[in-house]
Amino acid sequence: MKRIIAGVDEVGRGPLAGPVVAAAVSFYQGYQNERIKDSKKLSKRQREQLIATIKADALAWSIIAVGPRRIEQLNIREASRLAMSLAVQRIQADLVLVDGNVPIWTALPQRTVISGDSLHVEISAASILAKVWRDDLMAVLDKKYPGYAMDRHAGYPTSEHRQAISKLGPCRVHRRTFAGVREYVDFEPRSTGGGGDFEIITAQTGSAG
Repeated sequence: MKRIIAGVDEVGRGPLAGPVVAAAVSFYQGYQNERIKDSKKLSKRQREQLIATIKADALAWSIIAVGPRRIEQLNIREASRLAMSLAVQRIQADLVLVDGNVPIWTALPQRTVISGDSLHVEISAASILAKVWRDDLMAVLDKKYPGYAMDRHAGYPTSEHRQAISKLGPCRVHRRTFAGVREYVDFEPRSTGGGGDFEIITAQTGSAG
């Protein structure tokens, strides 16, 4: 019987706004698709075109988002680890390939792989799912919180984004403990009031058949 190999990756560690998003994807061992590469090496159009292929070919996949308030509580490293761990909880695999060098919380056998999104199709597929889902969310948040141009920079610390924060102050989806945001917050992050737009959400899940 063929082994099932899963890959897990996250996007959104560096932005000043929005969630960190993780995806996990599983395939039978030996699955290959030369078009599936690290999401950073693909254009927006190429990533979007691959979504249907990945979901159709995968045995299972899941996407998890961890929001700004939880990022503030945990720190971005642990929030990323939490997102990846929760994504893997929703699939089955004989081995989980984890992008990076930090193990996740799972009972499944796992192996960390530095630059895994460039080396393993399973991790590459996960990076594409996470990237496209997060970019789509940031476009929605741009309409909800106009003035920051989140649809253009996806929350990353561009000069345009930094200037908007200095002019408008942070909105509910900004990470108020991050440099570039905290300078404009006039109260402690723990007192932000409520959970923001989300804390942890199961963005999407799917399986073959």
